[in-house]
Parts: sequence; structure tokens; C-alpha cells
Amino acid sequence: MSDATLDKLKRRFDADAASGMREVFQFHFSDAGDHYLVVDDGNLEVHEGEHDDPSVSLSMSSETLRGVMSGEINGMNAFMTGKLKATGNVMLATKLSSLFPGS
Repeated sequence: MSDATLDKLKRRFDADAASGMREVFQFHFSDAGDHYLVVDDGNLEVHEGEHDDPSVSLSMSSETLRGVMSGEINGMNAFMTGKLKATGNVMLATKLSSLFPGS
């Protein structure tokens, strides 16, 4: 995941939407390695690597993530067509768009 993508995620993070939430989103990027987001009651931390016990794990290309975050790609469609694979608490993936609303 490029620094620009990480910066954009941090800028778009909606702390109010994350109020009371304590979850770990693990991302496995086919083209950019592993990263995880720790959402802790309105705070966001972004880390490189793999978390020991993520709430949900998502596998995709960084391009798919950009499309989902921008609204150009419907997350459910990406999941149904195999562009996005999820394990763990899959319903958490549906909250990404509210945690990182479009500009």
C-alpha cells in the first residue's frame, strides 16, 4: 500500500463513525503486501505486516480497495465476483465505507 493511499485513508477516517468500535481490519494486497488497521474508539492506527488476531481479513488488490473506497466498485459485487475475499467477521467489511466516507 503506497504512502499516498495510507495518507488518504487517514484523512478520510471518520472518527465519529468509529466511536465505540474496537476492531482490527487485516488487508492482504496481491500487489502491495500486508497491512492492518486498528480502529479503537474513534482512533485509527495503520501498521505494516500481519496482526495476530484480526476481526476480519480482506484479500484484494490495492486497485480494488481504491475502487471500493471511492465508490466506483461496489464492495458486495467485488466480493461476489472474487475480486475481494474476506474471512472472519465479514460484516465488518461493510462498515469500511462509513469509516472512510468518500470526499
